[in-house]
Amino acid sequence: MKQRIITAIIAAAIFIPIVIYGGMPFTVLVYLLAFVALGEAFRMSKLKIVSFPGIISFIMLGIFLIPHPYINIVEIFGLSKMDYIYFGLLLLLCYTVASKNRFTITDASFMFLSIFYVFLGFYNFLYIREQGGLTPILYSLFIIWATDSGAYFIGRAIGKRKLWPEISPNKTVEGFIGGIVCALIVGILFSLFSNIPASMLKLIIITAILSVFGQMGDLVESALKRHFDVKDSGKILPGHGGILDRFDSLLFVWPLISYLLL
Repeated sequence: MKQRIITAIIAAAIFIPIVIYGGMPFTVLVYLLAFVALGEAFRMSKLKIVSFPGIISFIMLGIFLIPHPYINIVEIFGLSKMDYIYFGLLLLLCYTVASKNRFTITDASFMFLSIFYVFLGFYNFLYIREQGGLTPILYSLFIIWATDSGAYFIGRAIGKRKLWPEISPNKTVEGFIGGIVCALIVGILFSLFSNIPASMLKLIIITAILSVFGQMGDLVESALKRHFDVKDSGKILPGHGGILDRFDSLLFVWPLISYLLL
């Protein structure tokens, strides 16, 4: 517990000021988080990062993450992001042949899915900060922190019925509901005391949806780790695991905030 607290304080001291400041430092931070997260996904599945498909994957992720104000960098050759997606997929598929199936269609599929999984979450993190400012970012963070805390403490206090024991044996139905209730309290407070662009009713509905999908993101990450038989996605955050371990809920929540709120 002591290690977790120390890591959380240090990470927050770096993360929060950069998020507040925004601009290029924030973009660089998001790129670093996304690249580490993709690397963690590859390591869990025992795919080589320093390899032809690994390098292609990181190039694809870097292109996809380019924020809208810099989209001209992508379009300098007259190609759209979808063109790069298509070309990158073709290269991964061609490599299954060139490697004589040592790099399989399953490997290519997992790499491509991992790119999208990481890209959609972190790109929308950039988009929300750019288009909505700081308030929606703080809203997303507090909603997830409230959900996680509520699910943990209420689950420990009164949890009896297992939520999904095959995936995460410690989670309970009572904790799941408790997480939603705590998130709703935070959502109401944001409606009352912030300039977030939504009525209270709309924000309550959105908050409930985000809390459910945030917990689902956590379960998806648990399922992924269970499939590959690993405890944590990485070791970059002592006591917490990896970037995917810490951002699994937010990777589901940020795209939804873009669609539902902005």
